[in-house]
Amino acid sequence: MDIEGASALVTGGASGLGLATARRLAAAGAHVTIVDLPTSPGAQIADELGGAFAAADVTDAEQIAAAAARAADAGPLRVVVNCAGIAPPAKVLDRDGSPSSLADFERVIRVNLIGTYNVIAQTSAVMATTDPTDGGDRGVIVNTASVAAFDGQIGQPAYSASKGGVHAMTLPIARELARHGIRVCTIAPGIMETPMLKGLPQAAQDSLGQQVPYPSRLGAPDEYARLVLAIVDNGYLNGETIRLDGAIRMAPK
Repeated sequence: MDIEGASALVTGGASGLGLATARRLAAAGAHVTIVDLPTSPGAQIADELGGAFAAADVTDAEQIAAAAARAADAGPLRVVVNCAGIAPPAKVLDRDGSPSSLADFERVIRVNLIGTYNVIAQTSAVMATTDPTDGGDRGVIVNTASVAAFDGQIGQPAYSASKGGVHAMTLPIARELARHGIRVCTIAPGIMETPMLKGLPQAAQDSLGQQVPYPSRLGAPDEYARLVLAIVDNGYLNGETIRLDGAIRMAPK
């Protein structure tokens, strides 16, 4: 699907995977609306890309609806990429053997899973009203899961559950939105060079990279972004979760 002159919306677009994706989409000719928290550098990045910034919480339906409407003002909304997410570790039982905070578990589910669903719902409502391309396409939604959805580690029950949910809802949503000419896919990244990991000592980064069969390194955010563009470009990709992980299968811890 040709996205030159079209509009794209990227959540979590002010850093990491989202930022790399926003840059790639802008380079491909799309007008990019970055959705991120008010405290993020989203406004500055949007100016650099010639796009727009919508300060919003992905779990807030009204804020995301407003962001989608703003994106559509710049052109037909053709691409939505869900990159916003959190990954605080927490075991089921703490060191004293007591249950960990249920509120902490709920927060991860709310941001990663419910937030992704909210963005899909609000943006697909806008996409469904746009004129289709000559090929009948109205748009593409790309979500972000994780290899933790399939081989989560100790300390990741909330994160794995949230990302497993993103994977599980990909196919039913793709089937539903097919009648509108909207495709839905999900990327499940492995160990990526995100701001969180880049803050670790170099020795720790190298150790993590060596766990990857090949290439034995951390994944680059731009490799995620390039896969997003490949999904957008390939009209027969739909309802699928694609692992982007260098063939890693995570150990228990």
